[in-house]
Amino acid sequence: MNHATLAPIGAAHTAHPYAMTQRLIDATATPPQPWRNGGGQTRELWLWPATGPWQLRISRADIDRDGAFSAFAGVTRWFAVLHGAGVALQLGARRHVLRPGDSALCFDGALAPECHLLDGPTQDLNLMAQGGDAVMARADPQTPWQSSHTMRGLYTTVAGRWSDGTRQQPLPSHHLLWDEVAGPEHWVFEPDAGASGTAWWLAFTPAQ
Repeated sequence: MNHATLAPIGAAHTAHPYAMTQRLIDATATPPQPWRNGGGQTRELWLWPATGPWQLRISRADIDRDGAFSAFAGVTRWFAVLHGAGVALQLGARRHVLRPGDSALCFDGALAPECHLLDGPTQDLNLMAQGGDAVMARADPQTPWQSSHTMRGLYTTVAGRWSDGTRQQPLPSHHLLWDEVAGPEHWVFEPDAGASGTAWWLAFTPAQ
């Protein structure tokens, strides 16, 4: 079940064929789900489809202490650090150190890596795909991004403005903009003047 607060993009955009497929999800208004091991909590931002076995799950996690991730067999995961000093993930013989602004790490969800906090709690973004094709990439300010995926989104920790050349939408910090029927346009994100933080493009095409 998707616990996010959903709001359609403003009425000014209703003339566009994709307008009614866009949603703006406030991560701060999404109820946290404590982990069974007590090591953190997750806010589920998007689950698709909403009923039956899911193929896509986007969430924000708060990690409070060291511990192993849960195993998700058959799932491909993307993980990025939003806030905090960072984490070290042990995947087999390889140790991956991730800090805010680093590229997202993609790995097999069945591996359940050990997570070590570098210096205190972190806030992190997760994308999990079960079948289909997905991607998560850092959104560099004012740099156009295009994807052939049928669904696309943007998560930002900083307030700014999203646009696709014909439409534009102000985005508060800690929100997910998600489009279930994405068009071919280039997307651009421009943070507010003087604001600092990270933003992430997310995209998914379901399995046939």
